[in-house]
Amino acid sequence: QVQLVESGGGLVQPGGSLRLSCAASGFIFSIYSMGWYRQTPGKQREYVATITSGGSTIYADSVKGRFTVSRDNAEKTVYLQMNSLKPEDTAVYYCKATRGGTNYWGQGTQVTVSF
Repeated sequence: QVQLVESGGGLVQPGGSLRLSCAASGFIFSIYSMGWYRQTPGKQREYVATITSGGSTIYADSVKGRFTVSRDNAEKTVYLQMNSLKPEDTAVYYCKATRGGTNYWGQGTQVTVSF
């Protein structure tokens, strides 16, 4: 059974940091590209970052220079280090596993950036 379980969300003040984790099981993690997306109420899900199976990374312009995506294939986990957080980063963050036409999603973790 495929599972993606995000954790690490919470409330943080502007300028602070959080590290999200996404633990995978039920598929061959190392051969999948792993992505992070986010969504706020009433808006479409927004792309944040990707790390490919080969370790290449891609970022949305809105997070470039502040967020870092990484993966640990031995632990079957992908991470999103978020620094210099802004109120507009507030959202539910989801991880996604992609290979060819196959996509798996996690259930999401809430990140709130506020005083």
